[in-house]
Amino acid sequence: MRDDERSVVTFTALSHMMVHTYELSIPILMTVWLREFSVTAATLGAVVTVGYFLFGAGALPAGVLVDRFGSRSIILACLVGMALSFLLLGVAPNVYAVTLALGLWGLAASLYHPAGLTMISKGVREPGWALAYHGMAGNVGIALGPLATALLLLAVDWRIAAALLVVPTVATALLGVVLRFDGTATVEEDRTSKGEFSPGSLVSETRALVSVGFLTVFAIVMFNGLYYRGVLTFLPDMLGEFPAVREMDPFADAGPIAEEFDPAQYVFVGLLTIGILGQYLGGVLLDRLPAERGLVVALAVLAVLGVGYVPVATAGFVPLLAVSALLGVVLFAMQPLTQATIAAYSPPETRGLSFGWTFLAIFGIGAFGASIAGVALTYGSETALFFLLAAFASVGCLLALSLVVRDRGAHG
Repeated sequence: MRDDERSVVTFTALSHMMVHTYELSIPILMTVWLREFSVTAATLGAVVTVGYFLFGAGALPAGVLVDRFGSRSIILACLVGMALSFLLLGVAPNVYAVTLALGLWGLAASLYHPAGLTMISKGVREPGWALAYHGMAGNVGIALGPLATALLLLAVDWRIAAALLVVPTVATALLGVVLRFDGTATVEEDRTSKGEFSPGSLVSETRALVSVGFLTVFAIVMFNGLYYRGVLTFLPDMLGEFPAVREMDPFADAGPIAEEFDPAQYVFVGLLTIGILGQYLGGVLLDRLPAERGLVVALAVLAVLGVGYVPVATAGFVPLLAVSALLGVVLFAMQPLTQATIAAYSPPETRGLSFGWTFLAIFGIGAFGASIAGVALTYGSETALFFLLAAFASVGCLLALSLVVRDRGAHG
């Protein structure tokens, strides 16, 4: 990997880590806001939904902006916007100001994925490992975000904690300004249209992007998003219901941190942390298999896990840890595989738009996975939920298999 490619990976990986650090710090801060603002969980849930929805919905216009203004400037705007939103959050006097701050965070954070993934796909000649490192950094943010926020809350007021979370983001933005690299080194681009935009151009470029292959990829990542949000939203609560977790408390004498986390939360953080290995293994698969075949393998395993998770998890603490670890590995191995497939089925000149559409599917449509999971748990059971997740993965697997068959036919 050349020096400029190393700089691309460093900048995008750190930026990705900060996006997900903020994303997973919010649920920890919610425990304080419930007391601070004397609101119900339903009200606060609606407040937080504003930010998370915009995080997904903003990906499409972000993709358009990336194709017009380039990835670096959009990533810098993302970092600055997130920092400003958390500074605003730190001085929020009421729940309305919290809603505004989280909405601004969602809009700023939505800029990242189309920009960062476009930069990697255009700026790194062999993107498999780059996507793996990028995803691993995101998982560091996913795992350490809630832990770092909880530890800060042990020492300082939540407002100060929100402000302190701004520091690494500002440092990352400064690094992005200082580093010298070309984020489009692997493609020849027509830059004459940069900065031009109209609704008509969005429609025409979307038409140019649309193909049977791209629509199939869109559907695959949508089902992956439904699985991802459906399993992660309620898994902490479900883990606490399993006898193996409920009957033990290994952190009972761990001091004040034990008051913030119960054993189920530790298992959940462990699952998120081991996802770093999944990102790595996803990159390994990309070096050994075409991305489409890697998707077939990963989605098939997710379908099997959907059927077998609850029976294995109820068999004891060790089986629960093992099946949760496997779920974390495979769930996050999907990310480099899907990202490489998106890039393969989109032309370079509309790469940002392609990531915008697909991340709208992953985080926007995928957000309904939480609602679907809630209905399944309310009117069914954990087993019903995981069978539903298995169905999502199975449909995605069949769609990925259709890409493999189609590719084989094209080259046969």
